Amino acid sequence: MTRENIQQFTFRISRANSTELVVILYEMLICYLEDAEQAWEGETPDERAEALRKARGCINELMQSVDSRYEPGSSLLQLYIYSLKQLAHAQREGDKEPVKQVRQMMQSLHDAYAQIAPLNTKGPVMNNSQTVYAGLTYGRNDLTENMADQGANRGMRV
Repeated sequence: MTRENIQQFTFRISRANSTELVVILYEMLICYLEDAEQAWEGETPDERAEALRKARGCINELMQSVDSRYEPGSSLLQLYIYSLKQLAHAQREGDKEPVKQVRQMMQSLHDAYAQIAPLNTKGPVMNNSQTVYAGLTYGRNDLTENMADQGANRGMRV
């Protein structure tokens, strides 16, 4: 995952409601799985292991967000457990195919959540986060973002 991706995810997380957070988490997971697949091509086992570790972390977060009292919660938990087993198998056996399968499954779930995310009209999970203004200044080849109100009174309120 590139530094720009991390910054973009961080910005989006600060503005997201609960459903959008799940969509972002799927996008992060897919990005880490793609990183793992690329590491297979480059013969770099350390990068592959790190990408798979981060992908497993995303799946664990998704598992924590599931409310198994409702359907399809229990089915999603089973799918996440299966995905974790597939990623462990891929790392242990050095086989890239399970990573591709997990990425395809997670892409389908991402697409489904992305369709229902606009239906959630609740506000962002994080209140009192920084305001980012884009487009006020321009760099030589890019857009510069300026943050307003960088005081101590920001972040999530409980």
